[in-house]
Amino acid sequence: MELIRFLLRTSGRRMAIAIVTGMVSGVSSAGLIALISRSLHQQESPAGGWLVAGFVGLVLVALATSIVSQLVLVRLSQGAVYQIRVRLVRQILNSELSRLEQLGSPRLMASLTQDVHAITDAIERIPFVCIDLATAVGCLAYITWLSWAGLALMVALCSLAGFTCIRFVRWGERWLMRARDEEDHLFRHFRSTTEGIKELKLHQRRRMAFLDEQVEPTAQHFRDLSIRGLNWFAVSSSVGKLIFFVAAGIILFALPQLVASSRELISSYILTFTFMMLPVDNIVNNLPYLSRSNVALRKINALGLSLSLHPEPLAGSEPQQEAWRVLRLDGVVYPYRSGEDEDTFTLGPLDLTIRRGEVLFLIGGNGSGKSTLAKLITGLYAPERGEVRIDGLLIDDANREWYRQHFSAVFADFHLFEQLLGLEHRQLDRQAAHYLHKLRLTQKVRVENGRLSTLELSQGQRKRLALLTAYLEDRPICLFDEWAADQDPLFKDLFYREILPDLQSKGKTVIVISHDDRYFDSADRLVKLEEGRILSDTSRRPPHGGGPALMSEIP
Repeated sequence: MELIRFLLRTSGRRMAIAIVTGMVSGVSSAGLIALISRSLHQQESPAGGWLVAGFVGLVLVALATSIVSQLVLVRLSQGAVYQIRVRLVRQILNSELSRLEQLGSPRLMASLTQDVHAITDAIERIPFVCIDLATAVGCLAYITWLSWAGLALMVALCSLAGFTCIRFVRWGERWLMRARDEEDHLFRHFRSTTEGIKELKLHQRRRMAFLDEQVEPTAQHFRDLSIRGLNWFAVSSSVGKLIFFVAAGIILFALPQLVASSRELISSYILTFTFMMLPVDNIVNNLPYLSRSNVALRKINALGLSLSLHPEPLAGSEPQQEAWRVLRLDGVVYPYRSGEDEDTFTLGPLDLTIRRGEVLFLIGGNGSGKSTLAKLITGLYAPERGEVRIDGLLIDDANREWYRQHFSAVFADFHLFEQLLGLEHRQLDRQAAHYLHKLRLTQKVRVENGRLSTLELSQGQRKRLALLTAYLEDRPICLFDEWAADQDPLFKDLFYREILPDLQSKGKTVIVISHDDRYFDSADRLVKLEEGRILSDTSRRPPHGGGPALMSEIP
């Protein structure tokens, strides 16, 4: 079983302790049944005899070992869940952005939520399953001690029950695996529901089509697949109970005809069988949860495998502010695929030189490749062909993490964190307050101990907060992807006429993706893209931070 193997890999020693103590608890419980059975057939009163001492001792042993087993397994299980969550997040952070975009956030979120929840649910049941299993094994041992004929009968019946249940469980797992695949599609629709709620509310036909043609069919298919899988587990549970009743009937009616058996022996069998039914029933009822965890682990392992095929080293250091002078893209080609079944858009081949201290505008129509080029420039994408160099140093997998530390960026699909992570220093709140005033947000947001007081703002104000983060990061290169698109005319003018020159005066290189042609005069250079190629590269004036000497260095 995948879950048990995972727990053994997590902490084999704790698992061994839990199993051993659980077995002792189960055997002690079975010993109690044997002792009760013996006392019922004892002619003299057991009070004050060895049976009382044995009963008390077994009760204490069963209780102590059960508690120890469950405490160890609880610690083990929660540690395992912690490892799964951290490992998944670490793998996501270590993977290439292009691969994550291909996988899609619905699939990643399904693994981080549903799969981890399924594993947690199953692990929480493991302690009780171990106790029940040990109890059943102890009862079998007692039946063996009573009669070898009873053991032979139990082996035959248990083999039949085990083979039948395993077949049913495997069939059930196959359907649950298909249901889990369908759940990825359902999560995609959930995402569309939350992110596209405005568009859905504005268009009734679209809303009804979305509900009737996408959400309901997918949810119904997921429901049907889950029902089919769980039906097999229900059949497995019923068949297991039936086999136990058949075994009890054989012992009660057929065994005395086949083997000489006393009434005391038969009653001991029946008492043991009756006691066994509860733990065995618990084990069978927990099979769906264990099977779901197996399915979830396979999905997580498959995701982890696909992520591990595209790892990135996270080692790196902050670059010096004045360390770089020229950034080049030579013959860069990048095929971009936004979905598994969509056509590939190819950017390039293109050559581009960026000089320290200049304000460069990337312009062009929608779909011309500006955002893809921005991700190549910032190192979020690695080119399929061609080279990216900074001051002649080739950027590859070994130093791409270091290279990315040159950039602060506000992308069109930016995300705001509630806390200014990675920016801990004594003057952080004071600097943040200064820039909040500059960005005219002092009436909306405060920064206390590096935490933003609120994120419930308009899109334009949220973008200003993202710009605040870029200011505080103080990286040598700033990139803004359609930053001014959501700003009012007054602040749009402030961005192009004051903020960009201010950043440039601080020695920053500023790259702006923009459609605001009335502000193109704010740029030192205009690079126009069309269908993934550079159509024109126009220098309007020398970069303020580089000067003529730096310009002359570029052939």
